[in-house]
Amino acid sequence: MGKNIPIPIAMVFTVAIFFYSCQDTYKRVGDEKKIEVYPQGVAQNFELTYTETTEELESEDEGISRVIAILKSPVSEDYDNMRFKYRTFPKGLEVEYFDKDNKKSTIQADYGIIYSQTNMIDLRGNVVIETHDGKKLETPQLYWDRKEEWIFTQEKFTFTNPEDGTVMDGEGMDFNRDFSFFKAHRTYGLMTIKEDES
Repeated sequence: MGKNIPIPIAMVFTVAIFFYSCQDTYKRVGDEKKIEVYPQGVAQNFELTYTETTEELESEDEGISRVIAILKSPVSEDYDNMRFKYRTFPKGLEVEYFDKDNKKSTIQADYGIIYSQTNMIDLRGNVVIETHDGKKLETPQLYWDRKEEWIFTQEKFTFTNPEDGTVMDGEGMDFNRDFSFFKAHRTYGLMTIKEDES
């Protein structure tokens, strides 16, 4: 009687061995392939001028407009055919932007993306902003909200201000387009601050 194994235990053991030996080790071709996304258009020596009117116009009114920014890039790839529309600048870009007094400041980056639906610009790689009055910000990545005219980064930065002779290093910063207001999240290094004599 000790030699007889009950049939239900033998069946469970056999089924377990069967399932263990039938593991799926077959690699399916195409499952791991990344979906290719192609632009609907590619432009070389791309230049785009942004303008705004000085006063609100009706549908058939004529008015005066002024240039607020000029974007230049060796290559622009247009992905407006995607559900979330965007445009890339894989070989870098330069933006010249002008204040109300027509004073020019510049932004340069190694790579850029403009998200059409959100009016956000994502700049990456050696991002440098130089304002008309000599202020300079250097960082590896920067976001620019065109609608709110607000610029921010979470990356390390170096901010040089020749007006008061300061160089500030830090991590994370928010500021408006002309640097008249900015907030550094974290600063380190040496910084000189001038005091009022009054």
